[in-house]
Amino acid sequence: MNASPSTPGFEPGPASGTDTGPGARPGPRMTVVVLTRNHVRQVVDTVARLTALPGHPQVIVADNGSSDSTVSLLASLFPQVRIVQSLGDHGMAGFNRAFAVAATDYVACCDDSTWFAPGALAQATQLLDDHPDVAVLNARVVGNDEREIHPACLMLNATSPGGEGLPGPALTGFMAGACIFRASVFRALGGYEERLSHGGAEELAALDVLSAGHAIVYCEAALAHREPLCRWFTRAQHCTLARNSAWVAWMRLPLRDALAATGHALAVFARQRSLGPAGFALLRGAFWTLRRRRVAPAHVVQLMRQVRRAERHVRAGIPAMAEKYDQSGQRAW
Repeated sequence: MNASPSTPGFEPGPASGTDTGPGARPGPRMTVVVLTRNHVRQVVDTVARLTALPGHPQVIVADNGSSDSTVSLLASLFPQVRIVQSLGDHGMAGFNRAFAVAATDYVACCDDSTWFAPGALAQATQLLDDHPDVAVLNARVVGNDEREIHPACLMLNATSPGGEGLPGPALTGFMAGACIFRASVFRALGGYEERLSHGGAEELAALDVLSAGHAIVYCEAALAHREPLCRWFTRAQHCTLARNSAWVAWMRLPLRDALAATGHALAVFARQRSLGPAGFALLRGAFWTLRRRRVAPAHVVQLMRQVRRAERHVRAGIPAMAEKYDQSGQRAW
């Protein structure tokens, strides 16, 4: 049976599935993990595309407690694909369970509407082999027309603080649903934080990756396609994203940045007419965040500030880009 339940905790798995002994035949270097919940049509299409890639990468589906036919249909159509099931919706932390069983050096992450192009994973593997200081490659995500680049990719690339000595523009963040991770680094971080799994988990992970001395890079060669989706955030989702961003700031950033993030969160709560309930939820998590407070190194903080200033300029200077962001300042993906 290829469907296996897993517990909410993150348990590190083997760091590599490659046999490097004398005369040994190298094993797979890359696993692809697809995160899904109740999107049976999209995930079947995505897994079909991934299993047909040259080199036949290992594919793991991390199912976040789907109540539709996702698990049974995938198990029937793709017996070679491993399915890691959760009993409930763990959001981004659903990736943790898949990383725990992945047995390769690198893990490519995507959601159920995103898939990697032929050759992209091989190029990403080579880049990570050649640059051991790089922990995360952010893919170039395009729509049906390869000239239509995802707005989040445009923003990441436009606000890069540089990239000297790296295989692409350096980043201070990444898209959790379209990236390639060095598995050993992800495990060293302990995976995505469960309490931030519906917004902010990758923000915290990026700060910890940079603080540990690794780099995050935008990789043009790692091409991923995304099915066009129209997604509107609910009032609760707006508030959750703003609250979690403030929590991340209190955990990793200096006081001035934490206060600024809190002020932004309160402004979002007020715009969403949820100042009382959302403000109470923010305050309720204060002790939890302060217990985990570990301020990032000064150079990481400076990079974050530089990128945030650049983001404001980009949004103000490019109306088409500004339209991709909603009024609360949150990304529309």
